[in-house]
Amino acid sequence: MRFSITATLIGAVALASSVSADFYNRLRVNDTAFLFVDHQTGLLNLVGDYNPDTYLNNVMGLAETAKYFGAATVLTTSREDGPNGVLLPELKKLFPGVPYIARPGQINAWDDPDFVKAVKKTGKKQLVISGIVTDVCVTFVALSAKKAGYDVFVVTDASGTFTEAVRDASWLRMQQGGIQLTNWFAVACELGRDWRNDINGMAALFAKRLPSYAHIMDSFAGAQAAALAAAKKN
Repeated sequence: MRFSITATLIGAVALASSVSADFYNRLRVNDTAFLFVDHQTGLLNLVGDYNPDTYLNNVMGLAETAKYFGAATVLTTSREDGPNGVLLPELKKLFPGVPYIARPGQINAWDDPDFVKAVKKTGKKQLVISGIVTDVCVTFVALSAKKAGYDVFVVTDASGTFTEAVRDASWLRMQQGGIQLTNWFAVACELGRDWRNDINGMAALFAKRLPSYAHIMDSFAGAQAAALAAAKKN
């Protein structure tokens, strides 16, 4: 992602002025909840800062990360009976039985008591948030949750909006509010901690959504097969 020099400098100043020395507050599997905010079929048409296919792939990569780790998850939509559309079918299918809050009209999901109740009920203090659009649905919830005492992590490549300029301004606003910005691959790696825990499971998670990572695993498998063949000859 490209930033102008000015945006980069502003971001650095905002970050330095708003985040304490213990910035690296690591995500913990047993204290993390994923909030998918307004990933709706109508709103998807507003995403212009990412290629549509790439964006959807990122959203599902994040969703599959939440599923892989068995993390608490909350889904929410806004006026899905109107032009915003319904929740992305593939997202809804992946999470049967999780809290699903169809907000009747509140733009800021944190204004809906049912949504806040669902988040509190998870018992988690670290919130991983993504949604459409970044400057409204994501930013409003992130800042509200931060103000309510949660540690908030916004997944930049699984959140989309109109233009890169709008996105960058939203990121700066959230940084000034102490929100940590990350991407879905980093979320998975931070929760995973150590390859020795489940290298095959993590690799499968990444390979499904990252073609370049699939090539890495193909190369790894080939090297293992070659080593095994050489060992048998000896």
